[in-house]
Amino acid sequence: MKAVSAHLGGRDPTSPADLRGRSPAPDLDPPALQTPPKRGPWTPGLRRTQPGLSKSCRGAFRSPRPSSKSGQVDGASEDSLHLDIQKLKEKRDMLDKEISQLISEGYNVDELEDHISQLHEYNDIKDVGQMLLGKLAVVRGVTTKELYPEFGLDMSD
Repeated sequence: MKAVSAHLGGRDPTSPADLRGRSPAPDLDPPALQTPPKRGPWTPGLRRTQPGLSKSCRGAFRSPRPSSKSGQVDGASEDSLHLDIQKLKEKRDMLDKEISQLISEGYNVDELEDHISQLHEYNDIKDVGQMLLGKLAVVRGVTTKELYPEFGLDMSD
């Protein structure tokens, strides 16, 4: 053991630092002189990624849309555009058929649009009500479910 210890510069080969592998700090600096890496101010509500955890956050922004290089028109992208246009025309034709079928069944497009508009308004009002119930539950320290009977609401509402 003394021969191994002498080979290692007087260090004990069974010390925890040697068992874990190399330490990122130089062996020459005592632990008191090694300063931890500086971090920016802590901002409530924001998360910061730990260094080394995600390399995808460090690179320059890359758009998910392919770009044509130096303004060249690519034949493949032109074909793709024609295909997209064709698919949109097919979808339009399919929707026109559905509208014709609904009209033949006695539905009025204006009535349907009005009904859809009223459903949107109802959902917006319901969302506001749910938000208010949630805030009231927090103030009272109870669950939203516990407030339903007090306001005459059913769990399916």
